[in-house]
Amino acid sequence: MLAVTLAMGAGPALATENIVFVSGAFRRTIYTRDLESFVRTGVPSGLLADVLRFGNQNPASVRSLLTTELPVPVSLTSRLLNTRIGEALLTRATAVVHPLRAPRAGVPALRSALVLGVAEGGGRLSPLGVLRAYPAEEMAVDLPQLLGLLKKASSISDLVRFFSEAPLDGLRGS
Repeated sequence: MLAVTLAMGAGPALATENIVFVSGAFRRTIYTRDLESFVRTGVPSGLLADVLRFGNQNPASVRSLLTTELPVPVSLTSRLLNTRIGEALLTRATAVVHPLRAPRAGVPALRSALVLGVAEGGGRLSPLGVLRAYPAEEMAVDLPQLLGLLKKASSISDLVRFFSEAPLDGLRGS
C-alpha cells in the first residue's frame, strides 16, 4: 500500500535540504535552497558566497556547472546502475557522497537519486535534479575523499596531457 501511495505522489517528498561538508570533526553546511536561489538569480548567498569568494571561483562558471543537463534515458540509467560496473561506480562515488546519518545506505540512495533525478528531469540529469531526488535530508560530502579524488583526476589528466603533447615518434625507436 505504501508503494501505491508513493507512486501516486501522495507520500512525503524527501529531498536533500543540506549538503554537509565533513572532515573529521569539522562540518559546514550549504543549504540546497541557497544553490537553487543562486541558479535562479546568479547571486550566491550564505556559505556558498563565502566559499566562492575564498576559493576565488567564478560564480558564473559554478552556476553553469549547476545548470548542466545531460540527456540520458531513464531505463538505460536504471539498467546501468544495476550492473556490476554500475555498482562499482556507485560504491566509489559513495566514499565521497552519502547520507549523513546513514553512510552505509549510500549506494541505494545515490542510485535512487540518479534514476529519479533523470525521471523527474524528463530524461535529463542535472546536479540540482539529483539533490532534489536524493532520499536523505542531509547529504555528507567527505572532504578528504573528495580532495583525494580531485588529486587523482588531476594526475590522470596531467598524464593524458603529457602523452598527448609529447613527441611519441622519438620514443618508438627506428
